Amino acid sequence: MKLLKVAAGVLNQTPLAWDHNKQNIINAIEDAKQQNISLLCLPELCISGYGCEDAFFAQNTMDQSIASLLDIVDYTNDITVALGLPMRHNNRTFDVVALVANKRILGFTAKQYLANNGIHYEARWFQPWPIFVRDEIRVGEFTYPFGDIVYELSGGAAGAVRIGFEICEDAWIANRPGRTLYERGVDIIMNPSASHFSFLKSQTRERFVIDASRSFGVSYVYTNMLGNEAGRAIYDGDAMVACNGELLVSGPRLSYEDHLIVSAVIDVDNTRLNQVQNRANIALAYPNLRVAGTFDWPEIAPVMHQNQLESWERTGYLKEEEFARAVALGLFDYLRKSRSQGYVLSLSGGADSSSIAATVFLMIRMAVENLGLDGVKKKLSYIPALQECQSSEEMIGKLLTVIYQGTENSSEDTFLSAKELAESIGATFLNININGLVETYTSLIEQQIGRTLTWETDDLALQNIQARVRAPGVWMLANIKNALLLSTSNRSEAAVGYATMDGDTAGSISPITGIDKHFLRGWLRWLETTGLNIASTPSPETAIKIEGLHRVNNLQPTAELRPLDKKQTDEDDLMPYDVLNAIESAGIRDKQPPVEVLKWLEVRFAGVYDREKLMIWVERFFRLWSRNQWKRERYAPSFHLDDHNLDPRSWMRFPILSGGYEKEIEEMKQWVAGQSGKGRKGRIGF
Repeated sequence: MKLLKVAAGVLNQTPLAWDHNKQNIINAIEDAKQQNISLLCLPELCISGYGCEDAFFAQNTMDQSIASLLDIVDYTNDITVALGLPMRHNNRTFDVVALVANKRILGFTAKQYLANNGIHYEARWFQPWPIFVRDEIRVGEFTYPFGDIVYELSGGAAGAVRIGFEICEDAWIANRPGRTLYERGVDIIMNPSASHFSFLKSQTRERFVIDASRSFGVSYVYTNMLGNEAGRAIYDGDAMVACNGELLVSGPRLSYEDHLIVSAVIDVDNTRLNQVQNRANIALAYPNLRVAGTFDWPEIAPVMHQNQLESWERTGYLKEEEFARAVALGLFDYLRKSRSQGYVLSLSGGADSSSIAATVFLMIRMAVENLGLDGVKKKLSYIPALQECQSSEEMIGKLLTVIYQGTENSSEDTFLSAKELAESIGATFLNININGLVETYTSLIEQQIGRTLTWETDDLALQNIQARVRAPGVWMLANIKNALLLSTSNRSEAAVGYATMDGDTAGSISPITGIDKHFLRGWLRWLETTGLNIASTPSPETAIKIEGLHRVNNLQPTAELRPLDKKQTDEDDLMPYDVLNAIESAGIRDKQPPVEVLKWLEVRFAGVYDREKLMIWVERFFRLWSRNQWKRERYAPSFHLDDHNLDPRSWMRFPILSGGYEKEIEEMKQWVAGQSGKGRKGRIGF
């Protein structure tokens, strides 16, 4: 046996925070050395941060990255480390990994395939490196190999060990570099990644890590970034080591730590046997792209690995758990990296604002669970009000202020819903009546236009002024507290513009703009009755539940902007939320025209809604979608949580002015007219 102790190092970095990022890397390296790890893989672009955006064009970003790398090299005695950074070569910028062994840079491997879909725009800043090409680059006084490289480190108990890289997106494409690395006889493939969180995405990563280790006959070390790095994308800190098709270890996801080390002992002889048995090694058929180096691999004792999912990943409510943990971690990092003193929220008593209040509560509960009370105080040491707190409940009272702003159209039910939730989670609760402000604005405009505003003639204006009048007061409260204002709009509202600009869209950050209302309502019921798992052995007694959500969960969603006797509800104004989500998925995510969306809805909601009603809702959706792109352009920054995101700055672009699907809607109507009188089979056949 030739045994090595390897590790995936997870880091919570910040773009362009040079001193913080460097120190975090050094701390991770020192931690790995304390654990007698010989080979450590750190995340993609961990030196600069992944989310530098157009700062990647700046020469200063390149210079600072190299300066940090050279400082870090001094801490790599007795360990080999993979470090990600941007580099400029021949007037092109590349996403590269430096391999450093025992205080010596061995070379730089450049990324071959760039992520350029959805949230990623890597091709805007970086150049892909061609396969089988090796060049040289000068850094300081020395010249190093650069490009497509296999590293061979000889010495010590393990002898010569060959190492290659797939950098994030490299592993997600069909013709992945791992195939040629296998043909070149590598022993270990390392994958430094910055792979954004998305619901259930960790399962996909696990599959390609295990499959690569099996089909390529290697040990595969995968590591990812952690936390809310740059504002929109959240990283779950996924880390794995697999060998010959077996997952040896995986690390905790969505942690509040600055760094984590996930280690395993691998057997190089075992993977080599797999390659020999699969097919002959044909490394000689490829150009000589090998870089030789020496490293004294220490002698390692065998270890029995037993990988298993975290307890919360085994509850059967994975999406609910992931949503709670990802948004809570995103809010925690947003708070501390912006150095704000807390959060302020206009709490209406409805599902949207209640879900946001709940995630702030979970943010502190899980941070304390992860780091301990003193650990949270240290992370948030810049907030003096927290330093004397003796419990997470006290911290929540200091960090979250909610305000109920009622009018004559607000009900006792929503007031009690907001009040009981605030009391249940320990938030500071304020209550004001803004009816006088609404009347003042209304009166001023009536005087100028010379008539009385009525619900019959001015419905939209009278609704929106109530929502807008709420914004100045809550903004004032946020300014007084030096806190971040949380916007409360969800994705279903964003799709159809069912939101008041500068009203419920006002805020510094919009945590749930990527989440549909249908899921949010189910999630709130889950949080009330089942709860978030925090114990190693899940049980109803150890789950975090919020009983104060009971009133929220028994209310019909309503904006409460019309008089109470009109019994306004969101779904009467729009359509049922499950229908809205189905239309959005088919029409926006899958890019289907209205007629095809209607055909799908007839299958999806067969026996529930008739064709005429579905056609009305499809037409309503596409018209509202087209005319409200300008609203989506103005939403506060939101978290990217899945491929349904409608944020035009990170996922779904659409013209502000367009033809509005006029022709497509007419074609749908003509199809419906042509289908009249035909049987059910004719309706759904497509």
